[in-house]
Amino acid sequence: MRIVVTRNVPEAAQELLRGAGQVHVCERDQALEPGELREVVAGADGLVTMLGDRVDGAVADAAGPQLKVVANVAVGYDNLDVPALAARGVTVTNTPGVLTDATADLAFGLLLMATRRLGEGERLIRSGQPWFFHLGFMLGTGLQGKTLGIIGLGEIGQAVARRARAFGMRIAYAGRRRAAADVEAELDARYLTREELLREADVLSLHCPLTEQTRHLIDAAALATMKPSAVLVNTSRGPVVDEAALAEALREGRIAAAGLDVFEQEPAVHPGLLESENAVLIPHLGSATVETRTAMAELAARNVVGVLTGNGPVTPVEA
Repeated sequence: MRIVVTRNVPEAAQELLRGAGQVHVCERDQALEPGELREVVAGADGLVTMLGDRVDGAVADAAGPQLKVVANVAVGYDNLDVPALAARGVTVTNTPGVLTDATADLAFGLLLMATRRLGEGERLIRSGQPWFFHLGFMLGTGLQGKTLGIIGLGEIGQAVARRARAFGMRIAYAGRRRAAADVEAELDARYLTREELLREADVLSLHCPLTEQTRHLIDAAALATMKPSAVLVNTSRGPVVDEAALAEALREGRIAAAGLDVFEQEPAVHPGLLESENAVLIPHLGSATVETRTAMAELAARNVVGVLTGNGPVTPVEA
């Protein structure tokens, strides 16, 4: 069996993969160009991919009919053409669960940075500009009694809500379906329509997958519905937010601030956001802890091994 890994992964994951076959790891950390990807996957029985790797029918055909599994090292799999892969008999897997707490921590960190202007404060200190304490200096917004609106109350959304509850926030949410009654009871969470949530949320945190329905879910119209004092946090996928519309809304003061871990054209960021003092911007660090990234790679490896040895995947994606 030949197993191709599109970027370097921890040795523990590579060792797991060697239990099922010969492992080829692309050593560079940058995503392969489409032509390079099609070239490197030739003859692969298993493929371990990252978010920047677009794997469609053409890539599967370049690998050959023996390709059995594509294991994405992420919860989201919008970079994979799941129907095209399934039509060729390829199992697709992802890595849910293992990155829930790390991503929730990061989302709440962005929330605090945006509401308390921590990024602005640090930039002020590092710039060497003179400053002094007074009662009106760099005032932010407190969280107690404020409403955290969550779009997508899945595992990560629930974990963010638990953290918000510890800070005295109220929880409201919207999504394709209502959460289980016990989840609503634990979080004291109210289910609202998306429009109601946009109007009511003091902080809006996005935790939905990227689909055709959620692409630019937060557009100019959605931003216009939000409170001028509201804060937007996105740790889901960049294209869920229309970055040009967000940059304009921030510039014009139509919302107060934003905290973003993901971007529409990663690694590029809209110039208007780079110019916004009220935008907190970090480079896709949601799952970036040693423990979490290792666990993600190992889960992807177990998925590949399970399929190639006939035991089945651990966390399959439904076609």
